[in-house]
Amino acid sequence: MRDLWSNVGVFLSFRFSGCPIVAVAAKPGGPEAPESENPLGVSELIEVLKSQAYLPSRDPSGHFLMAVDHCFSIKGQGTVMTGTILSGSVSLGDNVEIPALKVTKKVKSMQMFHTPVTYAMQGDRVGICVTQFDPKLLERGLICTPESLHTIHAAVISLKKIQYFRGVLQTKAKFHITVGHETVMGRVMFFSPAPADFNEEIQENAFDFDKDYLYQEEYLSKDSKPSEENKENGQSEVQLPKQQWALLEFEKPVTCPKLCLVIGSKLDTDIHANTCRLAFHGVLLQGTEDKNYAETFLPKLKVYKQKHKEGQVERVIDDYSVIGRSLFKKETNIQIFVGLKVKLSTGEEGIIDGGFGQSGKFKIRIPGGLKPETKMLLSAASKKKSKAGKGDANKEDESGKNDSAQPVTITLLFKRYVFDTQKKMIQS
Repeated sequence: MRDLWSNVGVFLSFRFSGCPIVAVAAKPGGPEAPESENPLGVSELIEVLKSQAYLPSRDPSGHFLMAVDHCFSIKGQGTVMTGTILSGSVSLGDNVEIPALKVTKKVKSMQMFHTPVTYAMQGDRVGICVTQFDPKLLERGLICTPESLHTIHAAVISLKKIQYFRGVLQTKAKFHITVGHETVMGRVMFFSPAPADFNEEIQENAFDFDKDYLYQEEYLSKDSKPSEENKENGQSEVQLPKQQWALLEFEKPVTCPKLCLVIGSKLDTDIHANTCRLAFHGVLLQGTEDKNYAETFLPKLKVYKQKHKEGQVERVIDDYSVIGRSLFKKETNIQIFVGLKVKLSTGEEGIIDGGFGQSGKFKIRIPGGLKPETKMLLSAASKKKSKAGKGDANKEDESGKNDSAQPVTITLLFKRYVFDTQKKMIQS
């Protein structure tokens, strides 16, 4: 007995320190003890278990929703669906919808643990008998208050990557998406808050369509590579937002409640490989029932890509305007860029005024005027080009190299919303 309690002491000092321990003997004295010996500690154990257990809070209000895990028919009575009530309540005579079959049935009878009942609520395990239908059509699924569930074609979810998944979560990749009892193929697009909002507090079970969100080529994690913008700013590590989202586009519509659990997997991975096939989990925040969601739902989603273009100043026209090149292709319609702001590498800010010629060159207006040192730099570059033009091709190449050593560059920054049908360019 002393050895037993010494082992218990070692046991407690590790993982279960502070947990109550009750000594129990079903038959004190062992198998040879007389039958008159009563068990020890059983009543004390019951009291300790009761003190540690609790009754969950259950709410009968709201729409009825039940997860069905077994379905069978009883001749002469109807079809029975057994499962657990997830929300709301149900009574005899109520109508319940079977969304997968698009039918509504009347509750004829109910049982809980072989006992007939007339009422059941959230948390109850119950069998519900309804008017006859083929039980093979509903092995598993959901039943609910009529018209309370929706069949959706796309959804916005908040999500987190499962740390044991080794792969990268790439935008446009396909995953097996599990929602409730259904698993369908779906394409994902990841996005995050705008960089200024990376540290904003997490929105629990809500999504704000009025905010701007940054498109991501992949889900951002500590293993992600830093973007070119981060590298330019001297940041070798990826900045991680507190919350990330994904747009799911289902290959086949799914029926589910709002705020339900979503699991993304790569079930086509070799089952013999020593790797986790579960990729991410999340909460369904907003879904759309419209088949034409690309025209109705997606334009409401303000996800943008940051665009960055660079060119060079060709020459000076006067103190307030220059000609630029290499920012656009020859076939680009420069008119759609007129009015956008640009910045010179020498610090001046300008506005694209229009095209110049037919080779993709353009005119920039500098409202604040060119700095004297900028004019000198551009004049010197222009003279070098002029001299190179009088020499042979080799000298022109060398002059081009010298000229490109310190060119005055033009930077154009703008953002474009992914789902904007007009493809407008936005500058802050």
